Formats: sequence, structure tokens, C-alpha cells
Amino acid sequence: MKELVFSRCLIPAAERNADAIGFTDAGSGEGVTFGSHLSQVSRLADAMGTELGIGPLDRIAVLSANGLPYLDVWHAALLGAGVINPLNLRFSPEELAYVLADSESKVCFVSPEFAEVIGSIRDRTSLEQVVLLGGVDAPADLRYSELIDSGEERLPAEPDEDRPAVLIYTGGTTGKPKGVILDQRAEVLNQYHFAMRVPWNADQPFLIQTPMFHGASMLGVAGAPMFGVPSVILPAFEPGASLTATESYQIGITVLVPTMISMLLNHPEYSPERLSSLRRIVYGASPMPRALLQRLLDALPSTEIIQGYGMTEGCTILTTLSDQEHRQGARLNSAGQPLPGVELAAIGPEGQVLEAGSVGEICARGGNFMVGYLNRTEETAQALRDGWYHSGDVGFLDEEGFLFLVDRAKDMIISGGENVYSVEVEDAIASHPEVLQVAVIGVPHETWGEAVHAVVVVRPGAQVSDADIISHARRSIAGYKVPRSVEVRTDPLPLSAAMKVLKRELRAAHWKGMDRAIN
Repeated sequence: MKELVFSRCLIPAAERNADAIGFTDAGSGEGVTFGSHLSQVSRLADAMGTELGIGPLDRIAVLSANGLPYLDVWHAALLGAGVINPLNLRFSPEELAYVLADSESKVCFVSPEFAEVIGSIRDRTSLEQVVLLGGVDAPADLRYSELIDSGEERLPAEPDEDRPAVLIYTGGTTGKPKGVILDQRAEVLNQYHFAMRVPWNADQPFLIQTPMFHGASMLGVAGAPMFGVPSVILPAFEPGASLTATESYQIGITVLVPTMISMLLNHPEYSPERLSSLRRIVYGASPMPRALLQRLLDALPSTEIIQGYGMTEGCTILTTLSDQEHRQGARLNSAGQPLPGVELAAIGPEGQVLEAGSVGEICARGGNFMVGYLNRTEETAQALRDGWYHSGDVGFLDEEGFLFLVDRAKDMIISGGENVYSVEVEDAIASHPEVLQVAVIGVPHETWGEAVHAVVVVRPGAQVSDADIISHARRSIAGYKVPRSVEVRTDPLPLSAAMKVLKRELRAAHWKGMDRAIN
């Protein structure tokens, strides 16, 4: 079958909108039309084969900040030139060496600021060529512009639906990153699923400001171009630059994670008027504190606020919670209902589907899930067993199919035999007016096994003690859930490149030399 393939979507959209500006780099101000973009991508795809020796199943690594060349590589791969392996900018040299070797990537496209690190580990990888994205001198075999000039305007042969298209490595919960293999069908189908629930509007440009190596950017990388929607690319998220880009390009839709939203609303140059062009904000990737969500809803009453829940293994989005459901208030704690074509269930310890309201592991199935983990047969079988993808998230579904997440299984704290869900405790603490960030973890305790510990970032100059935080939390949650210890700080919490709190780093100091997994 060749229906659910990216070429059937991008090529017609680019041809229909050939003379319209389709892609803009907010850093440089450079803009290209849909037609020019398709021409450039076709030359790149041709040169990948003729000059770099890349075949349709070969892996193409990218280590770069966001930008137009990065999007070119994404689209060349999705059109069938190869399998893109977008590398996490926060990976250490050791992790990069492991991923490049494990993936057997033949080529790495690298921006100048990362060229040295690739050069330092190259002899431990399978890289045959390094292509420099940029005009400055840095270790590489050839420059991107030279590669483009060598290619002819010739698109790859159209791939089949089951052709691998993307290989994304997750952060890794068992020590080493895991490569998630996603095929054409899964990637394209997930974009159709989202568009059926949240239709695209060509007059509402999309701002890509999450990292382009992360699944959170797929609405901009794949979805917007598929439906002829212009995209503006921010090189990296910074709240001032985000506000400026939104104003300058009259952005209509974007994806943000809660940490980004907090940074925007707390930026000294923020005002609601600067975000007035936004018709939609899609948020997700980590829990949204209730107080922050309410602040966002109050600040932007004319903007649709949409929650998306999903994971890399499911091509990013499985559920949405609509703006109406947000503003009615009754389901603010829900992650929404499954997208068309996606089925969810809470699964019990014996593998049984639980009734509505019963807490279990959230499992999903549909046509948008991974082929498996590269070189991880046992972990693939564990994740894709009994016909379901097992997410590792804990939650329940109500009678109308709304999903309520209570925690990640690895973040659940077991204290004195009681399950304490860190998200619930974080929500209670985040409602304190002086709290900017909070992360709740379990720390070792001789009697209870684990005790609830909160790491709290407060506003500069705030006079807040650990006793104040504990007293505030006690007002809204049961006593056994209240933190037994609190670290109050003004330094921000450690974040991943996708702006998620790195709880494993917070746990590490407490569990060093002990047997609880800190990941």
C-alpha cells in the first residue's frame, strides 16, 4: 500500500501552494516558498543517494539546533531517501557515540556548534560522512550547500507504508537510550488522527519551538506541511524570542510544554496582547500544574487551549482535551479522549481490561504505533504484548472514555505501603503563589521504605520555608501524601532538551549506592 505515506501529502500540498511562503527561519528571517522547499528537498534526496551512498533503509543522523536545513533533511527522509535519526542535543558524547553505533548511522548532518563533539567520537561510530550545516569552518567532510548543488531535482521512489521512516532514541529508563522505529504508516496516520480532531487552518501559521529531534515537534515538521500550513522555526526556545516571533509572524498555533508556558507567562516582557494572534496552543509532554493551567486559561480567553497526551512510541499524540472541556472545568485533570483510530484501556496486573474508574497501566492500540525498539527484542515484546502498547503510565478511564493519569509508574512513591502519586503532590504545592517549579520524588526511609520529598523553586526574593510548603500542601492532600522533607531553592530544576524535569538527576543524590532505579 502507498496511501499513508508522506509523499502523498507533502507533494500535492507543495504544488498547490508553490508560490506561497511555506517555511521561515525566525532566527535569520529567511523564508522559502512551498515550491522552492520541495525543489531543495528533491535535490537533497537525490544527493543523499548519488553523493553519500544513502539507501532507503540507511540511517541519517542529525545533530543540530532547529532550522530550515534540519527541516530539509526531515522531509527528504520522510519522502523515502532514508531513515532519519534525529539526535538529542542533551546527549553526552558517550550517549551520542552509543546511539550512532547502535543505529549504524552512515551520515551525520551537524551544525557548527556540535561539529567538534561528533569529530571527537567519530572513530567509535559507523559514520562514513559528516555534512556541515552552516558556513563556518568546522570538522566535516563536506558542506550542506555543496551537497545540495550536487543533486538533481529528482524525488525518491515512493515508499511503501511499512517502510521505516524515523528512528528516534528515547532518554532511556534502563541506562542506554532506546531506538524507536516508526514507519510511514504510523507517522502519517497519527497526523490524520490529530487533524480529524483539530482541523488545520492555512491562515494560522505554526511556530516550531520545541526541539526538532523530539516528537513534540512533529505537528510542525510533518502535520502543518501536509495540510499546506506555513511553519515558522525558532532555532531554540527562549521566552523573549518566542514572544517576538509570535507577534512578528502572527502565529496561529504552536506546541508548548508546561515549563515553556510558565517561562512565557513569567517573562518580564510578557503581556497577553503579545500572544493575541494565537488561535490554538497545544500543550503536553509533562503534567501541567493546575494553578499554571488556570492562569493560562484566564490570560488567553480567546485562544483554544488543547492538551495532547502521547509518547514517541505512538508517534506522539493519542488523546486530546478540547478548549471547551478545559473551560467547563469539570475535567481539567483529564488528558482527554482518544483520537479517532486510537483505543485506550487501563490494564490490571493479570492483563485484564479494567472497568471504568479502576486504576491500572494505560495501554493503547491503533495503526500509529512503533515497529519496535531497534536491537531490543525482549523490550519490544514487553512493550507490545497482548495486542497493546504498554505505556508505563498509571491512570484510569471514566465512563465517557476520558483519560485520567495519576503518575508514571516509575515516579510513583510507595511509602509505608501506600501509593503516593507525585503528580498529585506537585499540583498541591504548585498552587502556592510563590512557587515557580516543583518536582516530587521518593527518597529512602528506614521505616517507610520511601518518603515523599519535594524540590521547590520559588520566586527570587520570596520568603518561603520548607514548613510553609508543607503547611500549604496539607490543605489539599491527605497527610500520608504531604512531603516529609522539602528543598527550597531559587536555581531552576534540571531540564531535558524537551523541557521536562529530569527527576533522575534529583533522585541520584538520595539513592546513590542503593537499589532503587533512579531513572
